[in-house]
Amino acid sequence: MAPTHYDVIIIGAGMSGLAAAIRLAYFERKVLVLERHYAAGGLNSYYALGGYQFDVGLHAMTNYVPPGTRGAPLTKLCRQLRLRPEDFALVPQYQSEIRFPGIMLRFNNDFECFIQEVIEHFPAQKDNFLRLVRCIRDYDELDLEAKPISGRQVVSSYLTDPLLIDMLFCPLMIYGNAAERDMEFGQFVVMFKSIFCEGLARPREGVRRIINVLRRKVREVGGTVRMKCGVKALHVKDGRARSVELDNGEALTADTILSSAGYVETLRLCDDCEPEPLAPLAGRLSFVEIISILDAPLKHLGHDTTIVFYNTAKAFHYEVPKDLVDPRSGVICCPDNFLYDKPLPKSMIRMTCLANFDGWSGLPEAEYVAAKAEWLPRIHREVLQFVPDFRDRIVFTDFFTPRTIKQWTGHLNGAVYGMPGKIKTGRTHLENLFICGNDQGFLGIVGAMLSGISMANLHVLKK
Repeated sequence: MAPTHYDVIIIGAGMSGLAAAIRLAYFERKVLVLERHYAAGGLNSYYALGGYQFDVGLHAMTNYVPPGTRGAPLTKLCRQLRLRPEDFALVPQYQSEIRFPGIMLRFNNDFECFIQEVIEHFPAQKDNFLRLVRCIRDYDELDLEAKPISGRQVVSSYLTDPLLIDMLFCPLMIYGNAAERDMEFGQFVVMFKSIFCEGLARPREGVRRIINVLRRKVREVGGTVRMKCGVKALHVKDGRARSVELDNGEALTADTILSSAGYVETLRLCDDCEPEPLAPLAGRLSFVEIISILDAPLKHLGHDTTIVFYNTAKAFHYEVPKDLVDPRSGVICCPDNFLYDKPLPKSMIRMTCLANFDGWSGLPEAEYVAAKAEWLPRIHREVLQFVPDFRDRIVFTDFFTPRTIKQWTGHLNGAVYGMPGKIKTGRTHLENLFICGNDQGFLGIVGAMLSGISMANLHVLKK
């Protein structure tokens, strides 16, 4: 008979939940991970459709450094989980770009090259930018008690060119910011270091490689993962979560509960919380993504850039669109354009733009399908300013929306990066319930795994 009491129950088999499970099981804690869906990974997962395999979430893994690099987040992650860098089989990017009207900044995994790009295109900002870089390098983004401060306010105290400021914020916001228009400076530092100072890479097999490594490691160290096993409620008494009720009515207990489901989403499970007052805390920023399978790599059309972060407007607007989609800015990812030793089995292009959850979720099914058909060419028009025309090479396309994101992640409003106000300590109002993942504040795949490890260390292993 399966046990009903555990040292730790983890809600969600995403990157942070699986990493926390590995860390805790290494120290002989009896750990159970509960996942509502049939696939692990949470926001970073994979699926099959039309005979093709697709990744969700992962364009590239940030924080990439060569094996053996001391002090880097990826190195710390491997040490904490007792993994080898080669387990993830990461392949570096070739080159990425930030494209605004009339100007482009290139970057790869050599930060000095990016510094020279900025100096070349913004020579008047050279000294200011170098001072900002020193500030970023000296800032302790891992201080869990740090007071939040405006990223735009800090960056603008160094840089005086609004175009350069927008070009720096564009990729950092699109790849990891839950707040509209501004970005908390600690989050800015995390993303700046992970994308520019360190770099981007991807396993040839995509996100499934990372998930499979983590799932296998959980089993090896004695943890348990139950799939298609959602949490219906957390029953509270005397300031503690006393039991976990599953969708099937089963009741489990644990000394500690660690949730990667999101802060608001987790508190809404607690039977001592009213859901309505929590709703305003939830994030609102969501995206559409179009993934097209091509009959040939874009390299054959002369495009070898890995990722393009683009903006076609006079200024960069990072906010919930008034319309269903804001195609004026976004990301174009070509998974073929990493430095693989052999081509991918199928070529593809991924296009991601900000989207309006309320608009998409309120559409009847026929109008929902029609809206996808309407917005596809409108997004193509923007994207084709930066890549060769690939439309006659498309063999299959999938188009998912904020509605899809909410369905598969449970995140209110389809909020990809969770709520704007992060809970860096992971604490909730209950003494044995803690948060890890996006709403704790360490972003990206490496950040999510480090979040799970950090919260496991802080709230379980150090007690």
